[in-house]
Amino acid sequence: MNEFKHLAVKEEEDGVVVLVLRNPPVNALSTGLLSDLEGAVGALAGDRSKRAVILTGDGSYFSAGADLKEMAGMVGEFRTEAPKVVARGHRIFRALEDLPQPVIAAINGLALGGGLELALACDLRLAGDTAKLGATEVNFGLIPAYGGTQRLSRLVGLAKAKEMIFSATMVPASEGLKWGLVNRTVPAGQELRAARDLAHTIAQKAPRAVAAAKAAIQFGYEHPLEEGLRRESELFAQEVLPSEDLLEGIAAFVERRPPKFTGK
Repeated sequence: MNEFKHLAVKEEEDGVVVLVLRNPPVNALSTGLLSDLEGAVGALAGDRSKRAVILTGDGSYFSAGADLKEMAGMVGEFRTEAPKVVARGHRIFRALEDLPQPVIAAINGLALGGGLELALACDLRLAGDTAKLGATEVNFGLIPAYGGTQRLSRLVGLAKAKEMIFSATMVPASEGLKWGLVNRTVPAGQELRAARDLAHTIAQKAPRAVAAAKAAIQFGYEHPLEEGLRRESELFAQEVLPSEDLLEGIAAFVERRPPKFTGK
């Protein structure tokens, strides 16, 4: 995978990859950082040897969202360029969401605005117990435009999403856990370790089965039940039944040993 200026890529055993946002001091989603993220996501999409992905921020912030200083520098052309910026954000975050590998956000510190939207595009969210999450865009005359108005309401429900977006209130991780905004809270500073533990657990499972399950869940969440059931059957027939891992899983069960999945 290529070297990036604003994104560190750490490849670990078992096919786990850690992506670390690096745009100090608050990991703002600058043009450069988004370009790096797009490049990394594109590489991961075509690499079936990678089994799980972790996304976190360097320092004390996950991400404070859009780079407002960068936006201020283009104020004269903002109204003409902003739609292109939004379309690009949609494309990158959707590509992240559509990765075959499960993606875990390890949320340290603050995840605000576009930073929250980035976390929402991940499959799972683990947060330090002092972390805060907020859709803060209306503070700046903006709206969550990287998919936040859609993903947040689907995750926490209509009323809670409206409350967060309309008031721009930062939600403590403990409250986010109650709402389903995060999957788990851990002591501050332990979020990356917890994400690694979970990622390595996932990496031990059959990769094709995990990817098929993710695709079926995501498709079903966005379509009527009957369409979702049809897609589930297709993925089962096309991705799971022909796999060598299915035979290995059954053999390991019969022989009472741990399976050795290859992703084939």
